Parts: sequence; C-alpha cells; structure tokens
Amino acid sequence: MRTDGSTTLEPLRRGLPPTDPAAITASASITLPARYEAVGSARHFTRGTLHQWQLDDRFDDVALVVSELVTNALRHALPADVARDPNSPPVRLQLARCSTRLMCAVRDPSRESPMAGEAEDSAESGRGLFLVESFSDSWGWHPVPAPGSPAAPTAPRGKIVWAVFLLTCDGEVADNSR
Repeated sequence: MRTDGSTTLEPLRRGLPPTDPAAITASASITLPARYEAVGSARHFTRGTLHQWQLDDRFDDVALVVSELVTNALRHALPADVARDPNSPPVRLQLARCSTRLMCAVRDPSRESPMAGEAEDSAESGRGLFLVESFSDSWGWHPVPAPGSPAAPTAPRGKIVWAVFLLTCDGEVADNSR
C-alpha cells in the first residue's frame, strides 16, 4: 500500500470543487493487475483502509462504488488485444480522506469516456455508472495529461474516474438521501 498520492490526486483535485491540498488527512493507493480478481483485491484494500480511517460503517456503499469503477476499468479500458506498457501499471485505485469528503479514484490507461463502454452493454450489464451516481454524492472523470506534456512530463496516459462521499463533522459519511 502506498500513501503518497500527490501525483494521482492532482488531476482529481482539478475535477472537483476547490480543495486545499492540506485538507487531505489520509491517502492510500494500490496498483491492481489486469485481471478480474483485482476487483476482490480492491474491495479488500477498501475495507482495510476504511477500517484504519474509522469509516467501517459505510464500507458497503464505498465498496460498491469502488467495485464498479475497477470493473469498468478492467472491462472497457483494458481490452485483451491491446499491448500494455510494462512501465505503466494498468489500474490504480486511490482513496483519500479530507475533513469534508472521502474520495475514490481509479486510473486506467484509456482516455476514452467511461460512458462509451456503458452504452455498448446490454440491459443486464452497463448499470455500473448508474450505481456509482446513486451511491456517491458526486462523480466524474477526466483524462490524465499525456506523458511528456508540460503538465505531466512523466505521468502515465489514461483517465481518472472519481467518486466523492461527503463526510459530516464527526467524520462519518453523510447520508446522501437517496
């Protein structure tokens, strides 16, 4: 588990309402392999991280969102017939806690909109982003700056799909009144 998330979180911060970087009180990330078993690893990582941050009671909602984001990254952003850069991890899950929010972010190597894959799915699947929207307070995505660009000279290519859960003053995850 890696706790320095400044490189991964910087693009995430740009996609959200203004947040003081000093407001991030805890951050943890994990690189996931390009296998469907990685979804279980992501849930296990989420459980351990939320337990450490004393947010156990909201594991179910957060884990559902994490599972959907990781599954989408594996299903749509990592096609089996595309060669992968061995120096760029395929999928990275980042969790960050601030005083007023809990953020989940999944980075993958595709710059394609996460909605593109959802439209292709049949009625029995393709509900992942609907679940993400339903169980989180907000979500979105944005491309990672291309490697070699002035904004990210060594960053891997791809996108970040994120979801936010609002926290109350005592640190509990707020009920988003579904």
